[in-house]
Amino acid sequence: RRRSLSDLTWASHFQRLFVSFIGADWIYLMLLGFIMAVLSFTVDIFVDLFTEAHSWIYNLADSHVVLQYLAWVTYSLFLMCFAAGFANMVSIQATGSGIPETKTSLRGVMLQEYFTFRTLVSKVISLTCVLGSELPVGKEGPFVHVGSVCAALLCRFMSLFSGIYKNKARNEEMLTVGCAVGISCCFAAPIGGALFSLEVTSMFFVARNYWRGFLSATFGAFIFRLLPVWNRQEETLTALYATKYRLDFPFDLYELPIFAAMGIVCGFGGAFFVYLYGKISLFVKKQKAKNSFLMKNCFLYSALVSVLISTLTFPPGFGQFMGGRLTKKDSLISFFDNRTWSNHGIVADFDNDDHLAAWKHPQANVFIILSVFIIMKFWMSALSITLPIPCGSFVPIFVIGAAFGRLVGEGLATLFPDGFNVDGHIYHIVPGAYAVIGAAALAAGVTHTISTGVIMMELTGQINYTLPILISVILANMVSQSLQPSIYDTAILSSSLHFIFSFHFTLYVRYITLNSTYRDIIKILRSGNLKTLPLVKSAESMLLLGSVGRVQLLGLLTQRMQHLREDNASTMPVRYKVRFQTSTEESASASTAKPLKSALKKPPVDEEEITSVYDSGLNLKKFFCSRPEIKAMEVRHPTHTNVLQKFTEWEEQQLVEQVTFSSCKIDPAPFQLVEHTSLHKTHTMFSVLNLDYAYVTSIGRLVGAVSLKELREAIEDCTPADGVRLRPVLSTFRDRGVRGTTTETIALHQLLEHQISR
Repeated sequence: RRRSLSDLTWASHFQRLFVSFIGADWIYLMLLGFIMAVLSFTVDIFVDLFTEAHSWIYNLADSHVVLQYLAWVTYSLFLMCFAAGFANMVSIQATGSGIPETKTSLRGVMLQEYFTFRTLVSKVISLTCVLGSELPVGKEGPFVHVGSVCAALLCRFMSLFSGIYKNKARNEEMLTVGCAVGISCCFAAPIGGALFSLEVTSMFFVARNYWRGFLSATFGAFIFRLLPVWNRQEETLTALYATKYRLDFPFDLYELPIFAAMGIVCGFGGAFFVYLYGKISLFVKKQKAKNSFLMKNCFLYSALVSVLISTLTFPPGFGQFMGGRLTKKDSLISFFDNRTWSNHGIVADFDNDDHLAAWKHPQANVFIILSVFIIMKFWMSALSITLPIPCGSFVPIFVIGAAFGRLVGEGLATLFPDGFNVDGHIYHIVPGAYAVIGAAALAAGVTHTISTGVIMMELTGQINYTLPILISVILANMVSQSLQPSIYDTAILSSSLHFIFSFHFTLYVRYITLNSTYRDIIKILRSGNLKTLPLVKSAESMLLLGSVGRVQLLGLLTQRMQHLREDNASTMPVRYKVRFQTSTEESASASTAKPLKSALKKPPVDEEEITSVYDSGLNLKKFFCSRPEIKAMEVRHPTHTNVLQKFTEWEEQQLVEQVTFSSCKIDPAPFQLVEHTSLHKTHTMFSVLNLDYAYVTSIGRLVGAVSLKELREAIEDCTPADGVRLRPVLSTFRDRGVRGTTTETIALHQLLEHQISR
């Protein structure tokens, strides 16, 4: 028997160690990185298969141009319609980028329906088909959403091994880690991915998530680049778009003003792209509201856009002036190439299997082809990301920016064919480096991030151009932020995901006063499950003195119960003493205040017993007496009737007795908000201090309470009926400091008055 008990002890000990090992943070982070890397690699494999099938069908019909056109358009149309139908029928939350919804969830308005397994399946499958159709959209935005969904689902699985993953607030923080892994597994850029998640998804980043994001992103990027080596697609671990620029003299000082000018131009271009996207989104939204012909179902609009873009990119047609046969990946490879394409505007001769051969046209020089490519891809990308499909804007913006940089680089190479003479050495201009800088700057102008520069360095393996990249990225940010919001904030505004409206202003506040009785405390505790209660001087003055935790009030009631027991035992006659059924252990446990952890959860059974003790005289007798059958006791002992009558009168006197707060811990400085505080400032303070609630005061008097989780509809009702309008171009240069959005001027007292009127 001793041996069996010892074996059971060892087995239990081993089980605890195993569960604690599996539930460790680093296990969770590595699992998340591995899952995202496998998903990203699998999507890339199927996209390559779809692209190869598209080229095979197109080449198979080379006998007639009409057949080639039908093959080119029909293939993309079929994949597009399937993706739109699958996403809208399986999970409508899978449509769009997913970054605005993730950003909204991390700022206080948790959208649980966007983080389900159903949404994950719909997002991945639909995204694969969309990318296979060669529409000008990217996978990076959707993969940020996919990473967040995987992080949420993995938290539910890990809760089987560790109770810490049942913490809702902690699991919401893990969504940021999922965003970092999503970017790193697309670009193999762990540092840029972690920084991107910091800039885009969170207004205020929790420092303890820093190492989690870096660890998971690094492991995910490592697995993502290791899988092609394991699949014999590559020989070793390299950058995703590795470049071979010279290292001894990467750029001349005379080129720095050109890089700065590129950043400014890309800032204007990014703002205009966001403005164009916002206008198209509002137009689509109005058409949906009118239930127009194109918006009757998800197929018509997607099919029309697919046919339009496929027709314009048809290689024998207009696509011959914009590299129509090249995919987004092939276009980036050609733009980042270290060779100079042209000599005085004429594209050099390249092999037919070379990507650069697609940019050669007998009737147009390289500047016309690149200009047509930039203009066409600009509005095509803005139109494509408004479709009801999983789509991102990151890679299309990269491609457009790289084309602009290549155009500038080829122009400089034509103007200065001999390059720069430095100490007797001739250094030719590298147009591919200008493409790298243009891609980073335009992406920064659209997303309002600095991390795009870091992503571009990791993507190309270039650290010699760190200074030019950062200069152009910062200038692009300065220009674009003064003109338009980021593309993600624009999507939030246009889709009514107002993350700023995440507060509820409770007009009726439960409070306790210095004159409160035990009966008052019992009623308040039984009326709700508040963690803390405000303590005011009196009901007339409402002067806020502090706050008292629920666990402290339960401790006061427990002490009062013990005191009543002692008084009952000492004051009653011996022959009328009431016998208690609670054991010594129960009495000892009842005399101790509950720990804070249990008070934060659903009220335990002991709390219900404590609060029900004083509900009535009968309940008190049932709690303390060994025989709860009062009527039976009265029948057997008629003389007990007077005793019970006296006992009830004595109990009522104890209930109306004033509470003594001297033995209770009181927070003398709970967080308070002045009633004229704007919503923007309120949101900022809640985010910085990670608050769950705050009290609203006026000259020290308690006016109301603010909760982060409850009834945000009260504030949404205060927004304009026509929604939030997007700012036009150059709006901030006019009436600076005078104009302001309606939502920023709403104060707390206005919302309280709105609640009263309701």
